[in-house]
Amino acid sequence: MNNRLQGMELFVEVAKTRNFSRAAENLGIPKSTLSRQVAELERSVGLQLLARTTRKVELTAAGQLYFDRCQRIVAEAQVVHEELQNLLETPSGPLRVNLPADFGTEFLAECFVAFSQRYPEVDFYLDIASPEHANRVFQACDVAIEVGELPDSTQIARLLGMLPAYLYASPDYLDRHGRPRHPDDLVKHECLEFRVGHAGRVTRWPLTDGQQQLEVTPGKRYSVNSVSMLRSLTGLGAGIAILGSTPGNEGRPLERVLPDWHAGPFPVYAVTDTRLLPAKTRIFIEFLMERLGMQGPGKKHSARLFPHTV
Repeated sequence: MNNRLQGMELFVEVAKTRNFSRAAENLGIPKSTLSRQVAELERSVGLQLLARTTRKVELTAAGQLYFDRCQRIVAEAQVVHEELQNLLETPSGPLRVNLPADFGTEFLAECFVAFSQRYPEVDFYLDIASPEHANRVFQACDVAIEVGELPDSTQIARLLGMLPAYLYASPDYLDRHGRPRHPDDLVKHECLEFRVGHAGRVTRWPLTDGQQQLEVTPGKRYSVNSVSMLRSLTGLGAGIAILGSTPGNEGRPLERVLPDWHAGPFPVYAVTDTRLLPAKTRIFIEFLMERLGMQGPGKKHSARLFPHTV
């Protein structure tokens, strides 16, 4: 039985990474050992679980079914093992995190450093992904960070915090086109479109002044899925954009537009494929909750399934 559980663990890692070399590295064993033990597992169940070629590894139909069942078993066994070794309060080992490129660079870099200083036994493996690649990278990570509304899924989402944003433009653009006095004036301006999410969907601008709420649909002259590019275009006078609260752009100052109004705020989630989390993942999520504002006196948070709204 112990050998069977070990085989399941090895198979799940290969199925997640779709790569024997990467899985062997993650597990800390030789690739030849991993390949041999997975082959022995296939012989024991009497079915081919993985379709191997020289360039990639894919799950067979039987392999997908086996993976769906084994993933939870392996996760439960890992948590039980950690409990027995008193590791729930001493996180250690590699922690693989998938996160959007722009958000990770601007908001989370400091969090990673602070967490590493508090828990020196944790090693970070960061996959910085564009929205289009998020699904592909997620399969090989412990936790994914997502910004904005989430698609339907059976994965588990924990609300980390709400990201405020504001309207900005370059002084040069505003000198040429005028300064809006009300959101209704934005229809006369170049409003830069930002695409987010798994399908690159367009984000409408939810604006509020604390009393009124309305939505503005940005124009389509510029449509981008990168905050860095959005920031650059704004600094060069291409139009008005929604950006974080501390924008800066290579020495080009930006001016707050409609200072009584702000956008969002936009939810930020930690997404996992199970509620049974090892110490390193669970404590890291709690750490992000502290840093991003969803944990502390008077704050409520909980694990919940998509697509529940904030």
